[in-house]
Amino acid sequence: MIKDFTDKNISMQTGRTFLVTGANTGLGFETAKVLAAKGGRVLLGCRSRDRAEAAMDEILVETPDADLAFVPLDQANLTSVKEAAEIVKQELRLDVLINNAGIMGPPRTLTEDGFESQFGVNHLGTFALTSLLLPKLEKTKKSRVVITSSLAHKAGRINFNDVHADNGYIAFQRYAMSKFANILHATELDRRLRSKNSHIRAICCHPGVASTELARHLPKVAQMFMPVASLFLNTPAKGAWPTLAAAVGKGAVGGGYYGPSGFGEWMGTASDAVRSRQSQNPKLAEKLWDLSIELTGVDPGI
Repeated sequence: MIKDFTDKNISMQTGRTFLVTGANTGLGFETAKVLAAKGGRVLLGCRSRDRAEAAMDEILVETPDADLAFVPLDQANLTSVKEAAEIVKQELRLDVLINNAGIMGPPRTLTEDGFESQFGVNHLGTFALTSLLLPKLEKTKKSRVVITSSLAHKAGRINFNDVHADNGYIAFQRYAMSKFANILHATELDRRLRSKNSHIRAICCHPGVASTELARHLPKVAQMFMPVASLFLNTPAKGAWPTLAAAVGKGAVGGGYYGPSGFGEWMGTASDAVRSRQSQNPKLAEKLWDLSIELTGVDPGI
């Protein structure tokens, strides 16, 4: 059980290695910064070397002895995902994979592999990377996979008949679908790991409503109100608390789901979160699992 967790609850992480995707900004950056300050080796999985290096420079200002490394990773490109996994496999160990990278609400675009971008980046890229790194995680005892979902998952449904939005695109619906896929993936992954008696635990989380760069695709009218709205939202640092709880919290359990404890799970300290009934449907999770293998060509083998 997780209750009222913040970064103050984190013990030293010396000797442990973390891969944080999308670590150059927002929740990923705050997560990487805290783990580095606690002595962990942090791999920043990012698309841009320049932005990753700028993020690392900023972390080094506060933690001069931080152990950091850049891993080129573009989750809109399965070739990049596979190359990133090969780089990470060269590490001495991998204790926690933190799947944070994601996009929200862009105009309809396709990934390099022809997937609708939100489903492709947020779910399929995460599915492929996680699957490829499971053998590495298996070599380190008590390792974890963290997958970031969203409050939006409660409005999500998987459109199996039109996965890539060829017949119509509503940005928020597709975002909700991708976040619903994230929580289904985490739940099914943990179930399969347990059935194989693996020590790896898959854990899901959400940041509440945090003021991050994810909002850059919102309509201009909505963006005009963001400075005022941000007064009522989680800061990126506080939005990272559920991610950190899932990654290193002593009370976090496999198959768990964590988010802010405040009203509506919008903001506040990290605690156990409430998930939708549909996200606990094993047949739906299995169907998504099989589709993900088919689309990515990556089979976790569990």
